[in-house]
Amino acid sequence: MIFQRAALREFASTALTVFVALFAIVLSTQLVRLLGQAAGGKVASEAVMALLGFGALRYLGVILSLTLFIAVLLAMSRTWRDSEMVVWFSSGVPLHYWIRPVLSFALPMVAAVAVLSLFLAPWSQVKSAEFRTRMSNRDDVAQMSPGNFRESSQANRVFFVESGEGKDGAVKNIFVSSTDKDKVGVIVAGDGYTQTLASGDRFVVLLDGRRYEGQPGTPEYRVMEFERYAVRIETKEAQGVESRPYLLTMQELLADPTPPNMGELAFRVGLPIAALNLALLAIPLSFVNPRAGRANNLLMALLIYLVYSNLLGITQAWVAQGKLAFPTVLWGLHGGMFVLLATMFLWRTHGLIPRAWRSR
Repeated sequence: MIFQRAALREFASTALTVFVALFAIVLSTQLVRLLGQAAGGKVASEAVMALLGFGALRYLGVILSLTLFIAVLLAMSRTWRDSEMVVWFSSGVPLHYWIRPVLSFALPMVAAVAVLSLFLAPWSQVKSAEFRTRMSNRDDVAQMSPGNFRESSQANRVFFVESGEGKDGAVKNIFVSSTDKDKVGVIVAGDGYTQTLASGDRFVVLLDGRRYEGQPGTPEYRVMEFERYAVRIETKEAQGVESRPYLLTMQELLADPTPPNMGELAFRVGLPIAALNLALLAIPLSFVNPRAGRANNLLMALLIYLVYSNLLGITQAWVAQGKLAFPTVLWGLHGGMFVLLATMFLWRTHGLIPRAWRSR
């Protein structure tokens, strides 16, 4: 049918543009944040791309849901603005006939949102948490980055290196400040490298430097020059990934139906349901009066989306706190949105709208 093919083509072209824009924004913000953490030594530079990929999978479901809503809304708003909707009405195509092409376009995307929300997003968060835990378990020297001060895990040393050559852990212009009881020691050296003994102990070996040691506020200071000075690297006890509801799989959530787990399940299940509701809600929301302001429907749609998405997070917290039951959220929130959707369809198709709208 010409009508459905034209509608699907319009939805697809608009969705592609919206998705590229939203995905680029999310990737850019994530990349800036990760690069800042890598510059501070909190994330290894080689892990930035992996963490960026895991973050993209985490937010991809939300991006697809928003893309679906905006694509249907913009495509149908254009038909109202260009008076194409009048042509379709005169050709015997009422408003509710748009449900079929919208569903044909929306259902594959809703299925993708469901797979991402239920399976891929939790997996990506687990992998991201494992990466971050692995980074936090590194020793103090491994976390150093050239040009930045880094405090040791015991908070009794501060390291600084000006530059690294990348060969056998070699670095240049090293500064180490240490505190032992009431004494403060400062070590500066021009060159250094890391060394691992057969016992597994690791050391930072400093070459051609000086050590200043004394008590602040007193003249009792000692200055020592050295050709080779070894500083032992404090090792950390390996820590595992802390178990949290958003890191659990669907099977684990269902096997342990505690309130926090049910809250996480309500959010995961609610995301694809919300995507479908919003796609259908975009049909009556797309109405544009060519003689009035063209942005009114977009503002209303934006407000509804913000309220709906915030309610997803609020109800998740209420279920986790035991204030609401899981079925109550599904029927109350998503059922209420469906009632709003049906009411707006009645307003548009049968004229059950305020007199001010009827005059348009």
